[in-house]
Amino acid sequence: MNRVRFHVDLQFFAGEKTEKATPRKRQKAREDGQVAKSQEVAAALILLVIFLFLLFMGKNMGERLYQFFQSFFNRHLLMELTEETTETLMIEMAYQAAMLIWPIFLIAVVVGFFANYIQFGLLFTTKPLVFKLDRLDPIKGAKKIFSLQALVNLVKSILKVTFIGTAVWLILWNGKDDLLTLATKSIGDMLIVIGKLTLQMGFTVAILLVIIAIFDYMYQRFQHEKQLRMSKQDIKDEYKMMEGDPQIKGKIKQKQREMAMHRMMQEVPNADVVITNPTHFAIAVKYDGETMQAPMVIAKGQDFIALKIKEIAHENEIITVENKPLARMLFAQVEINQQIPEDLFQAVAEVLAYVYKLKGKI
Repeated sequence: MNRVRFHVDLQFFAGEKTEKATPRKRQKAREDGQVAKSQEVAAALILLVIFLFLLFMGKNMGERLYQFFQSFFNRHLLMELTEETTETLMIEMAYQAAMLIWPIFLIAVVVGFFANYIQFGLLFTTKPLVFKLDRLDPIKGAKKIFSLQALVNLVKSILKVTFIGTAVWLILWNGKDDLLTLATKSIGDMLIVIGKLTLQMGFTVAILLVIIAIFDYMYQRFQHEKQLRMSKQDIKDEYKMMEGDPQIKGKIKQKQREMAMHRMMQEVPNADVVITNPTHFAIAVKYDGETMQAPMVIAKGQDFIALKIKEIAHENEIITVENKPLARMLFAQVEINQQIPEDLFQAVAEVLAYVYKLKGKI
C-alpha cells in the first residue's frame, strides 16, 4: 500500500500571530497612541453625570432661568431699541447663558478625562495626529469601509438608535397628557413638566449608553489584544534586536548587578566576621567546618558598598576586624562565594580564632 506524504512548511505556522504581545510591543503601541479605548464610555459617563448634576441642581437652574425670562419680559420687552440698549441686552443674555452652561461644560471636560483615564491611564502623545500619506490611500480606505470594525460600528449605531428612540418614545407617550395641556400651564409649571420629562429621558438614555459602552469596551479590548498579537518569529526578531540595543543591554546588566548586590547583602548576616581596611574595603567571611573545606568570602565591597556591609554587620552583631593588608588581598584575589586560597589560610585562620575566642566558641 502506497503512503502519500505531504510536505508541511513549518515557516507558514511560524508566521501566524498566535502569541501574546511582549511588554516592549505593548509599550511601543502605547507610545503610538494604540490603546484599548471605547468612545462610548466617555459619552455615556458624561451624559450620566450631567443628568445627575441636573437632578440635584436643576431646580436652582430652573429658578434662575425663570427669573431671567421674568426680568426680560418685565424690563426689556417694551424698552426702546437702540445700539446701546441692544448691546446691554446681548451682554446680559450671554452672561446668563454662560452662568447656566459653564458647570455642564466643566463636568463634560472632567468626566471625559476620567473616562479615558480608567480605560488606559495617563497618556499624552501627538503621534495619532501626525499626517501620514498612507491615510490617503483609497485601497486602505475601502478596506476600512468594508472591515469588521466598520460592521461593528454600524450594528452599534443601529442598536443605539433603536434602543434610545424606543425609550424616548415610550417616555413621551406616557407623558402625553402633560404635554398636550402644556399651553394652559404657567411658565413655572411648564418648566417643571419639561424638566421632569427631560430627566427621565436623560437618565434612560444614559443607562442604555452605559450598557452599550461596557460591551463596546470589552470588544475594543479584545480587538486591541488581537491586533497586538505576534508570531513566534516576531518574538525572536524582537529578542535579537533587544540583544543588540546598547541601552537594553545596559539596563539588563544594571538589573543583574542590582540583583547580585541584593543577594550578596542578604548573605552578610550569615558571616562569621567582616574584615575591613577599615574605610575602603569590607569582606564578609564565613566558615562551617562540617560543610566547607576552607573559609569562604560571601560578600565584599569597596567604599559605599563596604560601608553598607559594615552597617548590616553591626545591625546583626557580626564582629568586624580591622586588618588592612588582609582586607586588600582578599578583595583583590577572592571572588564572592569562592574559598580562601592556601596562601591566605594562616592569616584568615588567626582572624577566625580571634572571633571565636570573643564569642566563647574556643
